Amino acid sequence: MSNFPRYAIYYLPAAGSALAQFGAAILGYDVVSGAEVPFAAQTAAIADWQDITADPRGYGFHATLKAPFALADGRRESDLLWACATFAETPRAIPQIAPVIRPIGGFIALVPETPSESLQQLAADCVRDFDEFRAPLSAEDRARRKPERLTPEQVGYLDRWGYPYVMDEFRFHMTLTGSLAPARHAELLAVLRERFAATGIDRVAIDRIAVLRQDGRGARFRSIAQFELRSTDY
Repeated sequence: MSNFPRYAIYYLPAAGSALAQFGAAILGYDVVSGAEVPFAAQTAAIADWQDITADPRGYGFHATLKAPFALADGRRESDLLWACATFAETPRAIPQIAPVIRPIGGFIALVPETPSESLQQLAADCVRDFDEFRAPLSAEDRARRKPERLTPEQVGYLDRWGYPYVMDEFRFHMTLTGSLAPARHAELLAVLRERFAATGIDRVAIDRIAVLRQDGRGARFRSIAQFELRSTDY
């Protein structure tokens, strides 16, 4: 069984931004404040929206850069925060994406319209640079990832990095629903795309990393710190 607390390195939109408000109103949860948020009118009208968003609500509106992990022996939360601050100070190309809403697997998410090399690099850097803070996977946690359903490469990533969808398997996404029956996709895509279009957002800078903490099994993740990335343009 996982040790707690668990930590994760995510991209979160800036608190109070249009993107943050959009995601919080879709999921019904503000991952920064830890507060419940009323659903957007368009989704509140869907009878089972509470259930549809139950899984992503627990994580908040985010994109995973370093998947949840317990701290390795001898590592403290303050060590992780210091490492994140140092990471953020290293100049790098700040990824810019054109966000679109699409199905990904069985769920719906906000994703980049086209691949971004700088975004892939940022995610890979997070996986590598913060791995020293990650406790090894327990047998139970490894089994929970269902390695029998993964490709050999994904199993290799799971055993090396604690998560199968890293490096060339990484796909940036900000989840908006749980797993859906295919028959629901068209209906819900139309609602979510209409709601997102109303924000007027056409570009998103992936310009920060956040540390989130989960205090126990079933508890929601909550942001405990955000660090703005230093751009090579400065």
